[in-house]
Amino acid sequence: MYAIVEIAGQQFKVAKDQKVFVHRLAGEEGDTVSFDKVLLTADGDNVTLGAPAIDGAQVGAKITRHLRGDKVIVFKKKRRKGYRVKNGHRQSLTEIVIESIVASGAKKAAPKKETKKAEPKVKAEKKVEAPKKAAPKKEAKADDLKKIEGIGPKIASTLVEAGIATFADLAKTDAAKISEIIAEVRGNHVTDTWPAQAKLAAEGKWDELKKWQDELDGGKA
Repeated sequence: MYAIVEIAGQQFKVAKDQKVFVHRLAGEEGDTVSFDKVLLTADGDNVTLGAPAIDGAQVGAKITRHLRGDKVIVFKKKRRKGYRVKNGHRQSLTEIVIESIVASGAKKAAPKKETKKAEPKVKAEKKVEAPKKAAPKKEAKADDLKKIEGIGPKIASTLVEAGIATFADLAKTDAAKISEIIAEVRGNHVTDTWPAQAKLAAEGKWDELKKWQDELDGGKA
């Protein structure tokens, strides 16, 4: 004889003297527990189904020990954000031994009678005006970030993907943040002067920027 029973939110197929690991149960080792949410019992060819549970059916068990399951590693990462989090989890479990399966008083669910569904009344449709579409916002024209000493095509495209598309955007971004965004771009990049260079470019001070860039090497003074 076996039964399908719900224990601590999970369904198990159990038989007498079977050991089962379930989510942690309240109680001490050696305590007897019972579960009345029996969904199905079977004794040979005699099968009883619940609707959803069987009236009068019960599964008795004994707590043998409390333990913790194997460690599960949970790793999260966000590209180009420098975000990496590693956590471990061990589920608290209880080992129980099935001592009895009682099906006395069980009633088989009566077959449901088919009833004709009443046809839904057709309601008069109300005219709903379509919402007016908001005028699309004009996007700021992207600047050629390669004009900044030390920025190449790959870095420029990476910055644009991160939302830094203009000289003004670059000027407002901290050098450390820029280094974090381009961390996956191959090469040794020094970003210390990029915000200051971008500020001169945003203000249109090209002569001053050109004179300064002649003194720079890869973006570093």
